[in-house]
Amino acid sequence: MESAPDSAPLSPSLPLKDLSWPFWLAMPLYPYGRRRTLCQEVVKDTLWTFEQIQGILYVVVPIRMTVVRLERGGLLVYAPIAPTPECVRQVQALESQHGPVKYIILPTVSGLEHKVFVGPFARRFPLAQVFVAPSQWSFPLNLPLSWLGLPQRRTQVLPKDSSKVPFADEFDYEILGPIDLGLGRFGEVAFFHRASRSLLVTDSVLSIPEDPPAVVELDPYPLLFHARDNAADVREDTPANRRQGWQRICLFAFYFSPSTLNTLKLRQAFQLARNVSDRSKKAYFGIFPFDWQPDWITSFNLLRGDGRLFVAPILQTLILNRAPQATLTWADTVARWQFERIVPCHLDSPLNVGPQAFRQAFNFLEQPSGGSNETTEESSSLSDRDFATLRTIDELLERWRITPPRQGNLQK
Repeated sequence: MESAPDSAPLSPSLPLKDLSWPFWLAMPLYPYGRRRTLCQEVVKDTLWTFEQIQGILYVVVPIRMTVVRLERGGLLVYAPIAPTPECVRQVQALESQHGPVKYIILPTVSGLEHKVFVGPFARRFPLAQVFVAPSQWSFPLNLPLSWLGLPQRRTQVLPKDSSKVPFADEFDYEILGPIDLGLGRFGEVAFFHRASRSLLVTDSVLSIPEDPPAVVELDPYPLLFHARDNAADVREDTPANRRQGWQRICLFAFYFSPSTLNTLKLRQAFQLARNVSDRSKKAYFGIFPFDWQPDWITSFNLLRGDGRLFVAPILQTLILNRAPQATLTWADTVARWQFERIVPCHLDSPLNVGPQAFRQAFNFLEQPSGGSNETTEESSSLSDRDFATLRTIDELLERWRITPPRQGNLQK
């Protein structure tokens, strides 16, 4: 387990109480009980994003909520983040100008990193109605929503027909799923805000920036931790080292074990830790069981492409291939909306792309082999190597009958 929650970054301009997230044990991800919040205005006086970070083993990525001003006054919140005092104060500043939070949207079925914040966030904004994606579930027991902290009298399920909600005059939405995964379900609701021509999505599509996002750079320690080539390596805090750490974090986050990474046996890792200069608790007592190969940057460049929109490898390999036709039908419907930007809940944002780029991200479901968005022989071969761990997991889940079998990809 990672170091204690007091390892989160401190701000000279903010007291610790402003960063406090007391319910971090419900989902113990870094930075635990102290979280910075970064607010960005995306469309003037209309749409804002609020970002924090989360991760495990210092593999940290942004988690983002989106706030939209309603034309009749008030705010809609899509995918809440941890309602720390700093975050709440920033939202309240918008309320003072544009009216109260009226609607809170939980747009995912399986995303615990989003679901865990909805109840506490709703309690901080008691006038808001809460709308959740259908087919919610919990593990190991499937509990009622009220038992998961959502306010019973203010919570309702999003109807399939988006014209039946009180904000239908400003938003369209389309529900993906639920996709049966055996132990649970996957689902996501894409929202289209007509006035700003913005598409809000949760996990379905994303883009990787070459440099670390601003919210990640507020605490550079995870970046420098993963910038190292091996346990004995020491990295100064420079833009180049931050960039290298970020790019390796992305490879960890998307592939778990990319092909250009050698994972040491624990015995060897413990032996090497004896000669490490920093053996503090924060540095995991010097244990760094990773050995990066020189061509790791090639894997990153193939993953990122030119900053293109794509579907995360874990969704390609373990989830969406269980329901390719339903996924493509959903993608076709969403691509009919005339949006000019996409605001995902993770990684880069906003993305100045339209319906064509969104639909192309799902082309992997129409390729004979799947698992890669690359088209050249060289790119496809390397991508296959990086997908190896995910495919092994996929095969084991099927063999043990934990998940339903994947379906063959559809032909164009």
